[in-house]
Amino acid sequence: MTNVKTLIEDWKKDPEFVREYEALEEEFSLASALISARARADMTQEQVAEKMRTSQSYIAKLESGRVSPSMKALQRYAAATGTRLKISLEQQS
Repeated sequence: MTNVKTLIEDWKKDPEFVREYEALEEEFSLASALISARARADMTQEQVAEKMRTSQSYIAKLESGRVSPSMKALQRYAAATGTRLKISLEQQS
């Protein structure tokens, strides 16, 4: 049986897959950071939504990358989870 790790390693041999994966890396990175902040705060999506005065479904969309959040939304998410929003620009490699 093939496991996920093996599949990903095989896919990474395909240049087209690598290009698409890298194009989505920033989106995945943001989603991961949001989910990690909520987990560290030991909060549910519903609790974050309540503090942000929004819906749980909006939080789910933020965390899945289905919406492009505004700076204000990210600041509110950070405040709700007791974190600080920090944005950086890095040289491309």
